[in-house]
Amino acid sequence: MNRYDSHYILRPRLKTCTRRRNGLPLIGLRFKCIPLVALIKGHTLGSKDSHVLKMAGVPLPQLLLCLYLWKMVCERGRERNRRALRARMRRRERVLCLGLAVVAVMNAASAVERPVWRHHRTPKFWEEDVPRFSDTIFQQNFRLGRHTFEYICEKVRPRLTRRRRHKHALSVEKRVAVALWYLATGGGFRTIAHLFGIGKSSVCKYVHEVCSAIVQVLQDQYIQLPRGERLRDVVRAFEDRWQFPQCAGAIDGTHVQIIAPQEYHTDYFNRKGWHSVLMQAVVDPFYRFVNINVGWPGSVHDARVLKNSSIFNMASAGNLFPDDTININGTAIPIMLLGDPAYPLLSWLMKGYPETGGVTRQQRNFNYRLSRARMVVEGAFGRLKGRWRCLLNRMYLDISAVPDVISACCVLHNICEIHGEDFDDMWLRGTVERYPRDAYQNANDAQPRAVRDALSLLFWQQGDVIPQ
Repeated sequence: MNRYDSHYILRPRLKTCTRRRNGLPLIGLRFKCIPLVALIKGHTLGSKDSHVLKMAGVPLPQLLLCLYLWKMVCERGRERNRRALRARMRRRERVLCLGLAVVAVMNAASAVERPVWRHHRTPKFWEEDVPRFSDTIFQQNFRLGRHTFEYICEKVRPRLTRRRRHKHALSVEKRVAVALWYLATGGGFRTIAHLFGIGKSSVCKYVHEVCSAIVQVLQDQYIQLPRGERLRDVVRAFEDRWQFPQCAGAIDGTHVQIIAPQEYHTDYFNRKGWHSVLMQAVVDPFYRFVNINVGWPGSVHDARVLKNSSIFNMASAGNLFPDDTININGTAIPIMLLGDPAYPLLSWLMKGYPETGGVTRQQRNFNYRLSRARMVVEGAFGRLKGRWRCLLNRMYLDISAVPDVISACCVLHNICEIHGEDFDDMWLRGTVERYPRDAYQNANDAQPRAVRDALSLLFWQQGDVIPQ
């Protein structure tokens, strides 16, 4: 009989073990797997294997179905275990999230609101002390009155507001106050930071921002050369006060001390032995600046600064002053500026006779009259540095920020002079400048020399005014 006949395939006897795996009982078969595999693959069976199959009592299809069902039971058990595990993990996550939420709510309810990006500082000085200042104390500390302070804040508010959009940014008034305090005292950034309750780097940033805004918004309005009727008033004032005709202003330069920049630091080392930035200025008889040129290194000569300035370009183009001359001793005298020996003698720039080779009494008298009229520029520098004492101390600012700070001081000086702000003469202490200057020897130019000789003769005819 064929060995594959169903008569020889017996029913297997299943055995359930007490051991479990993945929560399911282990099921075993009594017959060996080798005869079954051999049967499926079509191999020849031995007599012993045939005897075992005969004792099984079940056909082969039923055996395979039993194995398939057993496999499905195991897979379903494993799937139930996986679902139960995922459910436990989800419950644990929900409990953990709920606990974290409770802790966060408790911390938020008990903690004091304070941004983590800044240290705790008290703004008591600005918010409590400054509002109680009298007008005199306010003017002494900020160098200008409350009305002028509010005027400046309103002028620069659009620019400062456009540049600062952070929700924790300081008010425009406080930023302007920080800048004015630095300009007025020249104090250290750390001291000002503790005083106003802000960071030291914030002080430096606000000083630069406010000064830049003042220059961009107010410089063209408050620093401009006189024209028209205003020019005639300036010429008339010079003649009335200092008896010098056809004078529209006095020109000079001053040094502002800085820290040595990283690049080209030798260019900023002046003849006094420290690093500085030059400022050239033209001043009217009312101690107001009408033209400034800021930023040249301290080692540069005044004459070179002049030749690279806007005022020299305007004079070269014939646009500096109108052609309004007067006749003195047969010579046409144009409107001019007054300078010291460091400047060249030009048709629009008058300076004294050089005293190196000896001068006559008449020439000394002219030099005295010119020096007396030119004192307005030195007086303006003294009032400028006395009011804004940061210009007397070394500036610990980046070299790129120094020109804006100096220019802003000049603009604020003019605002104070025009608005009639008080000036304490005690502020003038330490503002007198004494540093050597080289006289400029320019080529012979007959026209400015003739003008100087005509004025010298006029002053001599009016009388010798040299102090005895």
